Amino acid sequence: MFKETYNVIGVMSGTSLDGVDLAHIHFSISDGKWDYTILDCETIGYDPFWLNNLKKAIDFSSEKLLKLNEDYSVLLGNFIKSFIDKHHVKNLDAVCSHGHTILHQPQNGFTLQIGNLPEIAKITNETVVCDFRVQDVQLGGQGAPLVPIGDRILFTDYDYCLNLGGFSNVSFEENGKRIAFDISPVNTVLNYYANQLGLDYDDKGKISKSGKINSDLLNALNALDYYQKSFPKSLGFEFVKTVVLPLMENYAIAIEDKMTTFTEHVGLQTGLAFPNSQGKMLITGGGAYNDFLIARMQHYLPNLDLIIPDVKTLEYKEALIFALLGVLKLRGEINVLHSVTGARNDHSSGVVY
Repeated sequence: MFKETYNVIGVMSGTSLDGVDLAHIHFSISDGKWDYTILDCETIGYDPFWLNNLKKAIDFSSEKLLKLNEDYSVLLGNFIKSFIDKHHVKNLDAVCSHGHTILHQPQNGFTLQIGNLPEIAKITNETVVCDFRVQDVQLGGQGAPLVPIGDRILFTDYDYCLNLGGFSNVSFEENGKRIAFDISPVNTVLNYYANQLGLDYDDKGKISKSGKINSDLLNALNALDYYQKSFPKSLGFEFVKTVVLPLMENYAIAIEDKMTTFTEHVGLQTGLAFPNSQGKMLITGGGAYNDFLIARMQHYLPNLDLIIPDVKTLEYKEALIFALLGVLKLRGEINVLHSVTGARNDHSSGVVY
């Protein structure tokens, strides 16, 4: 499908569980250069039933996961149809959907994003491009991160693109190759402890700012094996559930102190990922609203200009880029880079319904 313009919807649900991001995107391409406009966009939150199920799904049996996948595909299809109807979206080329990651074990040749079943196309009556990660894992890759090719194509003005969501991930050019990897958990941990205080999240990092750093915990976090590995590397919620949270729960300190210590850990690990780096770094994702986290990152990155963009780009960049991945799939063009994921080769990933 080679055209000069594309009218699509990008759909993303992240590990921070703040809801499903939907963004109506208009792409244009001229002389090989892509441009985009984010039109209507919104985040549809999960009700308590779905929030509880998605949190616990990592421990579900195979049979229960199959049912969850079916039910979530129907939920997602109805979310998308409601978005299309509400915003009077017409003449779509495709709906491009990431789904929601439940299991991510590339070392075992396995990754599962629910909500990538044909039911979505039936409910929306639209062409759907989805399930972008599985093929990469089958090719020996991490299946993540997938956003970097979008960073290369759409955000060339920045030296680094950093997303602060459930996990932090970065991409940049090095010796003519796009390099990308997950740095550390972020909101998967901070939201967990905010929830224990009866809050959905730590607004602007005010709680984290109020606590004290526990040096022993900070040192233990920084000593985790993951941070000694070279890229390509990626993280899943399994790492938080089986490694990070059990470690933090060994420390009988105030929740505020755990959040302060973990924020310092994220800032430090981000700094270690870019030693002596200069230039401009684009920061997106929910963590960009955490003023205390941004301040700690800036402390460890004194020579980098940290840039937080307009609200639509900040909140919907991942939906935007999965929309682009879908368009590239429709064009039969590369949408996953092996330099990023470690797969055997670049490839055009995704399933079209």
